[in-house]
Amino acid sequence: MLTVIATIESKADCIESAKSEMLKMIEPTLKEDGCIDYTLHQDNDNPAVFIFYETWHSEDDLQEHIKTPHMQEFLAATKDMLAGFKVNKLTVLS
Repeated sequence: MLTVIATIESKADCIESAKSEMLKMIEPTLKEDGCIDYTLHQDNDNPAVFIFYETWHSEDDLQEHIKTPHMQEFLAATKDMLAGFKVNKLTVLS
């Protein structure tokens, strides 16, 4: 199992537009083979910061997710909206 924390920061003037694009990702991603959990969070102190908490069966499943049309559409739609995008891949220890 693979846990992913994707931290995305939108530009200050793009918060709502970026959030809208992120919300579009949830339903199709949850239908993907290998997706166990895919939830979006917004920081309480900085509304420009969003965090996807993701659980995948494997690294291969995550790599397939990156290739999906909805992921590619998200990346294209938000390329000028984002100030930062960081992905942490985690191994469950307990």
